[in-house]
Amino acid sequence: MDEMLLTVMAYDRFVAICHPLHYSVIMNPRLCGFLVLVSFGFSLLESQLHNLIALQSIYFEDMDISNFFCDPSQILSLSCSDILTKDIVMYFVGVVYGFLPLLGTFFSYYKIVSSILRIPSLGSKYKAFSTCGSHLSIVCLFYGTAIGVYLSSDQLSFTRKGVVSSVMYTVVTPMLNPFVYSLSNRDIRSSLRRLHGRTV
Repeated sequence: MDEMLLTVMAYDRFVAICHPLHYSVIMNPRLCGFLVLVSFGFSLLESQLHNLIALQSIYFEDMDISNFFCDPSQILSLSCSDILTKDIVMYFVGVVYGFLPLLGTFFSYYKIVSSILRIPSLGSKYKAFSTCGSHLSIVCLFYGTAIGVYLSSDQLSFTRKGVVSSVMYTVVTPMLNPFVYSLSNRDIRSSLRRLHGRTV
């Protein structure tokens, strides 16, 4: 679900920067609700697909997954049944739920950067880039760690480095998301400065 929501947020940034006068018309509450429901529906479909494949597979007995949660890629890597079906499903899910949302995010930022470069004022360019900085940092953190987990070898995914990467993209990124976006709010920043001034 995170990758779909990050793509929806990239689209929101695209509309805010490339079509600022039409933002409230385009990003109306109906469209926002629809985009959240589509993200939820895609994530539900992905989890059911993983469950279906995991239930159809045959596993060795007494196997331990040395991780804090059962990641679908790690469960399917323990399967001793049809490897071809497992690989097809993993690549299909990787393309649909990994590559396509990332492609949508890249396309949105391609349009954003091309629009920002046409702005003559340096201050306006900085302001436009700063509104995208928080989202880009979350995208890089999420996709960097997720790609590290899913494209690493099976042995690496069971190591401590694999566990840390899993925690980063499943726990830390969703927790950081509201905090990073709230830092772009002027009231929050002024409150944090006042709080810092009191403690110092």
